Amino acid sequence: MLMRTDPFRELDRLTQQVFGNLGTMARPAAMPMDAWREGDAFVVEFDLPGIDPDTIDLDVERNVLTVRAERPELKDVAELIAAERPRGVFNRQLFLGENLDTDKVEASYTAGVLQLRIPVAEQAKPRKIQITAGEDRKAINA
Repeated sequence: MLMRTDPFRELDRLTQQVFGNLGTMARPAAMPMDAWREGDAFVVEFDLPGIDPDTIDLDVERNVLTVRAERPELKDVAELIAAERPRGVFNRQLFLGENLDTDKVEASYTAGVLQLRIPVAEQAKPRKIQITAGEDRKAINA
């Protein structure tokens, strides 16, 4: 069996045992994310495996979306052999542009992935404006 040597691994484990597994500066508790545009919406996915959906909290204030989730500490464990999965509270903030409709954010949680669909605001979508010049009418992009 091949094992990579990490000189800070034991220090990280000790720090996590003393201060809790909320992450250290070397290895913060992460909430990995992917984001992309799909038609008239932006899709954002967060990896949150093993999180109870009841502990996930989404807030939007102005144009800042905050995701908060919690994985509780292990209780009633006789002897902990390994503790590599971060536990505690996870927070992540996204700064959304003015062109997104934060009133219509949709969220779903399936198979450990939190997915958000954030639609583009109507005023930010391209539209055609009719111009009248005498009796001729033309549509141009604005």
